[in-house]
Amino acid sequence: MTTSIIPTPSQAPPEGGASVSRLAVRRVAIDTWRENVAYLHRDCAVYRAEGFQALSKIEVRANGRRILATLNVVDDLGIVACDELGLSEDAFALLGVEAGYKVAVAQAEPPESMGALFRKIAGERLQREDLRAIVRDIAEHRYSKIELTAFVVACNRDELDREEVFFLSDAMVATGQRLDWHEGLVVDKHCIGGIPGNRTSMLVVPIVAAHGMLCPKTSSRAITSPAGTADTMEVLANVELPLQDLQRIVRDHRGCLAWGGTAQLSPADDVLISVERPLSIDSPGQMVASILSKKIAAGSTHLVLDIPIGPTAKVRSMPEAQRLRRLFEYVAQRLGLSLDVVITDGRQPIGNGIGPVLEARDVMRVLENDPRAPNDLRQKSLRLAGRLIECDPDVRGGDGYAIARDILDSGRALARMQAIIAAQGGKAFDHNHPRLGALHFEVCAPADGVVAGIDNQQIARIARLAGAPKVQGAGVDLLCKLGDAVVSGQPLYRVHADFSADLEFARQACAQGSGYRLGTADEVPRVFVEF
Repeated sequence: MTTSIIPTPSQAPPEGGASVSRLAVRRVAIDTWRENVAYLHRDCAVYRAEGFQALSKIEVRANGRRILATLNVVDDLGIVACDELGLSEDAFALLGVEAGYKVAVAQAEPPESMGALFRKIAGERLQREDLRAIVRDIAEHRYSKIELTAFVVACNRDELDREEVFFLSDAMVATGQRLDWHEGLVVDKHCIGGIPGNRTSMLVVPIVAAHGMLCPKTSSRAITSPAGTADTMEVLANVELPLQDLQRIVRDHRGCLAWGGTAQLSPADDVLISVERPLSIDSPGQMVASILSKKIAAGSTHLVLDIPIGPTAKVRSMPEAQRLRRLFEYVAQRLGLSLDVVITDGRQPIGNGIGPVLEARDVMRVLENDPRAPNDLRQKSLRLAGRLIECDPDVRGGDGYAIARDILDSGRALARMQAIIAAQGGKAFDHNHPRLGALHFEVCAPADGVVAGIDNQQIARIARLAGAPKVQGAGVDLLCKLGDAVVSGQPLYRVHADFSADLEFARQACAQGSGYRLGTADEVPRVFVEF
């Protein structure tokens, strides 16, 4: 099997021009999280002569490459000298030159799509070319964080209609690379999120790959959760893979579990996520565009989509889930993607661990058929894998679950996962003795009763305050689930952290609300599933 990439044409102009000045580039070791930032000293002659302003956009060119960066002005010669241009980590890596190289610096032209952005802020409906222009400027880093925030908030406040969602999705695919695997059936699975511990992708991929299906899983990092699939897989192997390595691994093993950012698939989405994350915004229209654009760009032809519903999930009711399903189905059909939407149980976290190491432990226990493996994670993964396997024209409808179960029980899924881990540069990990945060405390039941409710959002918040996902061993280990009978003083869950400040933040959050509600068995909320 061979793969090819459909590239986006370069729009970089040639270096030179009357308004261009040259400075020695300096690497400034600051992580600006997906934003290109440049630094000029206030006494720099170029800064004074060109009339630059703080937070304006500048253009930096070198060796035929061009980047746009947000300007910060500094007064400390220790950060950047008067004859230097400082670049943040992201910007320096993107420009790709050595420190000291003379780069061309000029003021950047305003984004051409600014008029369309203002119309969206005013609540107008945008056309296809409007959104193409906006997404193109976002992908080229022409927008400042303030302008990006305005776009995200405007789309969240005045919800995009279904045509706009299709236009946005299509534009996001068009601005990045697109993989072509030269196969008629390329499968993927995705969950809309909001359920802690829901690491089914790390089980579905090795199962369907062992069945022989092609599953190039490019996953996201956490936006508002304690761990994304990429964060958890990073406990076991490298996830930031060069595109050639990703292609080779998929060719050799029929699957991978990688972070999608390094492959430049729908790059505008990664820029938007950098704004959505701190705002905790995940509007339906942007969610649909984000998910489907990534899948189309990765070359997927068939997708199983998991929409969990529950009292504290992203989707709270069946009517809301059906509206979201119809939006996904409409956009997927317009994009030529075969979509199977599954509505699942979102009343509580899936599995026992919440946080990268704890979730990796659960995944490996399921793969090894360990008796301690969480059954809810196992069963949900088998059902989702079964739905994907039924995309195989040689499999009868309804037989997928049994095939998936046989692959898992026989050890073939474990063997395939071990091969994928090794190919991605495997890391030492012992699920029997996982390296958890050294500091911990337990939250105990205040009285006798039955676990009648678990707040997904509060448990996720506690895990994040404890340090997840940045601290891999931090998080929450659930000891009781819905319907379990408990007695006063019995531990409900254990919180792990590596730093005393994080532990204290988590402890204070638990004091405000444990996330558990005790009651009687008949108070446990009903489950709505479509398996």
